[in-house]
Amino acid sequence: MNVLAELRSRFRTALESLDATAGEYADMVLPSQDAKFGDYQANCAMPLGKRLGKPPRDIAGQLVEQLDLTDLCETPEIAGPGFINLKLKEDWLVSQLQQTINDHQQLGIIPTAEPKTFVLDYSSPNVAKPMHVGHIRSTVIGDALCRILRQLGHRVISDNHIGDWGTQFGMIIYGYKHFADEAALNEDAVAELSRLYKLVNQLVEHHETRERKIPEIEQQVVELVARLEQMHDATELEVDKERKKAAKQLKQAEGNLAGLRATLDSLRNKVAAVDNDPKLSELAAAHPEIGTAVLAETAALHAGDQTNQSLWDRFLPACLQSIDEVYNRLGVTFDHSLGESFYQSRLAGVVQDLTQRGLARESDGAICVFLDGHKAPFIIQKKDGAFLYATTDLATVQYRLEQWQPDTIVYVVDHRQSLHFEQLFATVRLWGHEDVKLEHVSFGTVLGEDGRPYKTRSGTAVGLSGLLDEAVQRAHKIVSENDDAREKPLLSAEERLQVAERIGLGAIKYADLAHNRTSDYVFSYDKMLAMNGNTAAYMQYSYARVRSIFDRGEIEVEALRAGGTTISLDEPAERALAVALLRFSEALERVVADYRPNHLTTYLFDLASAYSSFFENCPVLKAESDQLRNSRLLLCDLTARTIVRGLNLLGIQVVERM
Repeated sequence: MNVLAELRSRFRTALESLDATAGEYADMVLPSQDAKFGDYQANCAMPLGKRLGKPPRDIAGQLVEQLDLTDLCETPEIAGPGFINLKLKEDWLVSQLQQTINDHQQLGIIPTAEPKTFVLDYSSPNVAKPMHVGHIRSTVIGDALCRILRQLGHRVISDNHIGDWGTQFGMIIYGYKHFADEAALNEDAVAELSRLYKLVNQLVEHHETRERKIPEIEQQVVELVARLEQMHDATELEVDKERKKAAKQLKQAEGNLAGLRATLDSLRNKVAAVDNDPKLSELAAAHPEIGTAVLAETAALHAGDQTNQSLWDRFLPACLQSIDEVYNRLGVTFDHSLGESFYQSRLAGVVQDLTQRGLARESDGAICVFLDGHKAPFIIQKKDGAFLYATTDLATVQYRLEQWQPDTIVYVVDHRQSLHFEQLFATVRLWGHEDVKLEHVSFGTVLGEDGRPYKTRSGTAVGLSGLLDEAVQRAHKIVSENDDAREKPLLSAEERLQVAERIGLGAIKYADLAHNRTSDYVFSYDKMLAMNGNTAAYMQYSYARVRSIFDRGEIEVEALRAGGTTISLDEPAERALAVALLRFSEALERVVADYRPNHLTTYLFDLASAYSSFFENCPVLKAESDQLRNSRLLLCDLTARTIVRGLNLLGIQVVERM
């Protein structure tokens, strides 16, 4: 049962009896931060008192009179200027726990009364190159949201919108035609295709940087230097206020100039890296129009060119297999993996429909949707006739609405795409699709210890497979050292490998999910694999520690659950653990309210902390009586089941021994 939702519902009724529009204040009922103030606290009397022009304590008194909580809470207490403190009744707590004991399917989680249909779009790698560290956030956040929404009773359709039709394939096709090593391709297709992509991309960037980017930055530097000379003169103004303002502007401009020069140096270094490499410089000289040629290969593929289509058909299966291997290892599955190519036949129709409706029009040869509040238009067809990501995304929305009739479409994509989704959503609304809710679940960047995006020493994105391998290797070292330190090791070599795999992968997932998704975070194996603090390893250890009680006591869990023992909550630590167990539903509802899985990791850590206090203060196997022993064993069992369910909803497996 979601206790918080129930309390808010009852407060809403009481609030509306005092003022018809006061129901909004029910959201001010929250879990107490300190147990001495009860289990929950309502702070709604203060704003309502201000609205009605009455003392908050008087309002609190009226609310208490109107509240119907006799079955749920002890008599509410009014404290301070008008806080209402609520303490759950012990017999009610016990009754809820007793019901949960045999609720194997839901574990006390009441399915939503109003199930919705969600389409979740997440992960979405480009198939032409191996998955890297940048894909981890979208993949694990999307997977966790999918699991949690389903647990709450919603219909969820997961769709991996794979990039299998864009310019990256034009690069691979061009690379194959000019630079391919057939032997390497036959031995390891993905590695060779990745090499071709990187090589062609490097050559394209080389020419673009030399011919366009560097001249543009050089021109900006010249113009800014000229402006700085004028700004220096302004700092000689006699009026103190104007002189300070001019000095501030000068400092900002000097900072901008330093930034431009640093960018210019970086671009020149990239060009020099190719120029100073005999092989690369020879290839760059031999392919001066490679950027245009790549676009031509892409256009030919999209137009149905037989050669390019056959190459695409040949390369795609190996790319998809490589991606699936990563997903299988992570335990991530999708209902659908409809790539960009799936929507190719719809693109012309999308442009035609928007144009005929007067929602899109020609501008400088391109077809654009002009949106209120946006300076730049949403381009859906370039002047050369090529379609864009915008066109594909519109076609994807169209298909999803036709096939699945979702209430909400959720895109788990990093924050750098925010403008694109703002324009996409606005265009969908103009198109007449008002009923579907569109959500961009954005997230921050994975950083290295230097505070910059996490990359290899050579400056390339860290491969995801290698990232997972290293986490597992480090976990294996920790597991082996801990097991070897025992008087008699518990784990076989095979068990150590299995435990290390679960701990290593769990560490990466949990570390990502434990951060507020909109924040950047620093990737650190040492922190992720720590056995204390809010980490997967600590949660897995907490579960294993609970389970060890049943092994030591040779307890048959099913018999315990069916034994009819009534849980007792006489000790404060027992009661605190009981309250924590019943807040599982609240945590899940908080996750889906704003699509933030860190609410669940915080809950699990709080639950583990409550159990640790219970374990220290309440003997279990050596309890004073069999009844008390069994009562505490039931609390242990519910704790273990809640931890394993919570971690499973995050896509993380537990270990029985570690």
